[in-house]
Amino acid sequence: MIEIIRTNDLILISLVEAILTSERVHYFIADRHMSALEGAIGMLPRRILVEEVHAIRARRLLSEAGLEAELRPVDADET
Repeated sequence: MIEIIRTNDLILISLVEAILTSERVHYFIADRHMSALEGAIGMLPRRILVEEVHAIRARRLLSEAGLEAELRPVDADET
């Protein structure tokens, strides 16, 4: 899986989930339940991962939604 966004912003995560779900792009939110370990202070960022075959499409969808600045840099091995 490819990490496309890393953030502590729960609103952003909800928005990304809504966009990807509506377009049927499978994703995984890593570290979602880490707040139980960190004391719910929101210190550890959550990572939004998509399958490698869907990474380009997911990036395009999120860019079109105005979230391009939130995307992680593309690694050379992703293309």
